[in-house]
Amino acid sequence: MNHIAILGATGTIGAALARRLVRKGQSVVLVGRNVEKLSHLSHELGQPYVEFDISNSLNLEQALQNACEAHGGFHGLVNCIGSFLLKPAHSTTDDEFRRVFEANLFTAFATVRVGAKLLRERGGTIILFASAAAEIGIPNHEAIAAAKAGIIGLARSAAATYANHNIRVNVVSPGLVRTEMTRRIWENASSAAASAQMHAMGRLGEPEQLASLAAWLLDPENDWVTGQVIGIDGGLGHVLPRR
Repeated sequence: MNHIAILGATGTIGAALARRLVRKGQSVVLVGRNVEKLSHLSHELGQPYVEFDISNSLNLEQALQNACEAHGGFHGLVNCIGSFLLKPAHSTTDDEFRRVFEANLFTAFATVRVGAKLLRERGGTIILFASAAAEIGIPNHEAIAAAKAGIIGLARSAAATYANHNIRVNVVSPGLVRTEMTRRIWENASSAAASAQMHAMGRLGEPEQLASLAAWLLDPENDWVTGQVIGIDGGLGHVLPRR
């Protein structure tokens, strides 16, 4: 049986995608670092899980390879792992910058590297997550914007490299979405209103909207889509909001 591996499955977006795929009858493997949350989600969905250490990309690759051997192969990998740092460059430490890159760009690169090996024979789909902050200048986003811009470059190059193996690589690029990671922004009325006004649609995104797009990209019916950065961001990346 072929599965979809969801990295960062216990995060808000990863869990929303897992639930959506299982409702559609798809088998998934839940990949994450919090065993308690993984076990709970695994029990809820009746799907297997794999633990890994986010600080070591080789551990991530080994975890996916072990999962592939145990569960019969993958036809899709989705990396929902990420972090969120709002700081200007002058007050961002080397350790903070390094952690942002480890959580975002390093795990994305590891996903592509192992995905190219696991999907090489039969083809499949790799989905990475970037951010509208990588495409438009937003104050205090220097570290995260740099890491997410790296993901976009990585995906486009990998899409070209592996197209002849029928491996598609695409990027979902969201605006501000209501997740646990961004809770401190959207739970504060004034910061939530200010953030919503930055988006042309005048509101924040919901996890299910990103899960819907990722599920669409995973569908074999859409197998002519590769190398794309698809903004699901209320217009934030390309459209000026009305004043």
